Amino acid sequence: MSGPSSTTSSGRGTGIGVRTMDIVHEGQTLWLSGDFDVRSTMEVRSAIYERLDGFERDLTIDLTDVHTLDITAARVLAYATIEASRAGHHLRVRGCGPAVRRMLQLSRLARFIEVERAAASA
Repeated sequence: MSGPSSTTSSGRGTGIGVRTMDIVHEGQTLWLSGDFDVRSTMEVRSAIYERLDGFERDLTIDLTDVHTLDITAARVLAYATIEASRAGHHLRVRGCGPAVRRMLQLSRLARFIEVERAAASA
């Protein structure tokens, strides 16, 4: 397999300070960074299904560098997890910060998404 592949999606709109979503994938991991919201869900959804439709049976989505997550993005993760399971794949999410975990709990979608637990620091 070749090295990491990267996709950058520009934020839409004319506002100052619009962030971008960066998607890097290598092997069985997608690393997302930036704001995961309605502006970036199509790119992230496409990246997830591209990996799952290929040869990958397991996929880990790393959200360590995701600053915000909205309800639309949470739904994308939940639906992708359900669809992956139906197809015999396994999708998990890791690196969820407090804001991301809070949105998953408030949206009641956390029960559909497998969140990898962080190792306790000594």
